[in-house]
Amino acid sequence: MNQTFLANVAAALAAVSAGASVVATRYVVGETDPVTLAFYRYVIAAPCMLPFLLARPAGVRMTGRDMLAIAALGALFFGLFPWAFSAALKYTTAARGSVGLAMIPIATLLIASALGRERLTGLKGISVVLAFLGVTVAFSNGLFNGGDSRTLLIGDGLMMLAVLCGAAYSALARPYLARFGALYVTALAMIVGVVFLAPLSGLSGGLDGWPQFTPMGWGAVIFLGTVGGAIQFALYTWALRWIAPSRTAIYLTLNPVSAMLLATALLGEPLTTELLIGLVLVASGIILANRPSPPRPARA
Repeated sequence: MNQTFLANVAAALAAVSAGASVVATRYVVGETDPVTLAFYRYVIAAPCMLPFLLARPAGVRMTGRDMLAIAALGALFFGLFPWAFSAALKYTTAARGSVGLAMIPIATLLIASALGRERLTGLKGISVVLAFLGVTVAFSNGLFNGGDSRTLLIGDGLMMLAVLCGAAYSALARPYLARFGALYVTALAMIVGVVFLAPLSGLSGGLDGWPQFTPMGWGAVIFLGTVGGAIQFALYTWALRWIAPSRTAIYLTLNPVSAMLLATALLGEPLTTELLIGLVLVASGIILANRPSPPRPARA
């Protein structure tokens, strides 16, 4: 069994666990505030990643500037991102949130193109339009209908903030992942995220005493820290070691699929036509963005 096949399996499992994390967050976020939930999630995940701090390549020197950059990336992706992600799911459904989260590959493409690290071709431009159209369709209930549309739009906006954080991390962290090792940088950044979240959780009262989660709530938090935290990121970064980032990112389309199915089965959330159409459009955009370029004809 070759490494490429195993890497594809790892990327698929990481994406499915990300979808399950949406449902778990949606389930437990009502028992605490978003920043405290994010804090306890990574308090559990960070110790699981400690062994990977030994994975730093030998002979590679890390400067103070490198440390500051990784710390900033850690605060962004393991601090601001999980807060926005958890806060969004207080206002929107797991299915809507997961479709929004599937925009990360497209947002990454746009940021990388703006930074001059990837060329935005016409084909990739079409993929961006498809993906944004998909999000618009999926969010159409909140955009055009009355009732609780304002609440849904708050959740959608917070999820878009999470998407931008994830995309910025993906575009900016790549040089450090390549130089110091993906698992090492992820472990270091995750520890920084815990340090970043601790005072925010304290200000919200989350550290005043032992958290009062229900037994099922504790199960969700432990799942988010282990499977949805350490294991998910370890699988995804290991996959990046063996297959190209664009090929790895394509599996993020499994995120909303698994989240929608789980939310329907476990939370009783409706599976609407708008969400299904939006999912198809988002998935089409991501697949189109990752379509391999045709080989150039050999010169005579």
